[in-house]
Amino acid sequence: MARRVLKLASLAAATTGVYLYGNKFLDPNDFGVVRVGRAIATTAVITYDYLTSLRSVPYGSEEYDFLKSQVHLRSAERLRELCCANRGTFIKVGQHLGALDYLLPEEYTRTLKVLHSQAPQSTRQEIEQVIREDLGKEIKELFASFEDAPLGAASLAQVHKAVLQDGRTVAVKVQHPKVQAQSSKDILLMEVLLLVVKQIFPDFEFMWLVEEAKKNLPLELDFLNEGRNAEKVAHMLKNFDFLKVPRIYWELSTRRVLLMEFMEGGQVNDRAYMKRNGINVNEVSRNLGKLYSEMIFVNGFVHCDPHPGNVLVKKCPASGKAHIILLDHGLYQVLSESFRMDYCHLWQALIKADMKRVQKYSRRLGAGDLYPLFACMLTARSWESVNRGIDRSPVSASEDIEIRSNAAAYLPQITQLLNNVPRQMLLLLKTNDLLRGIESALQTRASASSFLNMSRCCIRAVSTYQRSKSHSLYRRAQISLTEALSLWQINLYELFLWLKGSRLGNWVIALLSRMHHCTH
Repeated sequence: MARRVLKLASLAAATTGVYLYGNKFLDPNDFGVVRVGRAIATTAVITYDYLTSLRSVPYGSEEYDFLKSQVHLRSAERLRELCCANRGTFIKVGQHLGALDYLLPEEYTRTLKVLHSQAPQSTRQEIEQVIREDLGKEIKELFASFEDAPLGAASLAQVHKAVLQDGRTVAVKVQHPKVQAQSSKDILLMEVLLLVVKQIFPDFEFMWLVEEAKKNLPLELDFLNEGRNAEKVAHMLKNFDFLKVPRIYWELSTRRVLLMEFMEGGQVNDRAYMKRNGINVNEVSRNLGKLYSEMIFVNGFVHCDPHPGNVLVKKCPASGKAHIILLDHGLYQVLSESFRMDYCHLWQALIKADMKRVQKYSRRLGAGDLYPLFACMLTARSWESVNRGIDRSPVSASEDIEIRSNAAAYLPQITQLLNNVPRQMLLLLKTNDLLRGIESALQTRASASSFLNMSRCCIRAVSTYQRSKSHSLYRRAQISLTEALSLWQINLYELFLWLKGSRLGNWVIALLSRMHHCTH
């Protein structure tokens, strides 16, 4: 088997080389034999490790589980080193994997998470080159000042603080110069290597990762598309006065350079920052949930990269309320109407613990007989909690450990599911896990208010859809009345929960208890 791995690795190298040299759209000189060789060698070593380390150990034994965890960790570290060395697209894909907290083994997600803080930085000369090529002017002609040190560096670009000649402070996002040329070749290389690995491990179903990268990377590399997304979401969610989206300066923006209004704040998972600045953590968590429920269930236009560096919070001096600043609008998922309705119905069923409807809508979304696993993946709760009702009790430490352990135990089934569900679901799962990570950091996970907000949005979305499909005035009025009653019930329940948790509510309950005691 080990010989087979080496043969397949050699075959992968030869196939990749022939394809690159034979394809007029790809320049082999830009690819680099070191870059390709590094990826092939890492894949071969990881594959060999899995084949040999677990070969002589009884499956399911404690020793097997321990050794498997060690192999996961070694492989994740090798993968992280490959991503850091090859940079660009490799880091982007590694970050995506690191965000799948409850879908992949913890050894992988914990190890790959650091890629968010280990992205490469372009030199001052490279930044000047991109700005000169795209805007036709030198930095000193465009800006009164331009900070050399970036505010932040990501896999595809980095952001600098600058001041325009008219005194406006801006954030300048500049794409790394080599990313555009390397991205399509990197994806091709990953595709070839994943196909080779699948030949050795038939249960290895990660082609969805390449398909997503093929679809999304060109969009993320077009900063004009990012600017349009920013303006669209700002208009779409204009009723939320706590949301701030940086204004785009189109006259100085291109596909590789994006000029935005400069905004600053603390990262959304930084409880210490919020405490220092008198920001209500529960309010921030509640408002973030409102934003995403509105995007997912009502509008079907979803910002899919809400890691803490892209979501900032800042206290407004005038109102005293916390503003949420949403950055990096390159990666959005547009949900089809049919998908969005099925997803709404599924979440309503999950919140109500209606298992027949959970099964029905999970199957409609491609889960098949694996619908119990799908429900656990969506909610990051145990099957027992899903049956009991996910809003009934908060996530315990033991349940969280159980879910993370299951990610390793059921990896073949999870990857099968990810291959079968609609492509729209993949970025939603990543988004869910990133939001859960923020809630865990803020210690607000699985709060009743988040489920109430989701319920409201689902009811509004379904009612709007039903009205649009009805030609009867009476039927539309009936739908509106049902919607109003359902929303009223949620408001009443929310008031009950508030009273129950407040001093006034406790005082009323105590008074009623005494009165009841006196009458008896």
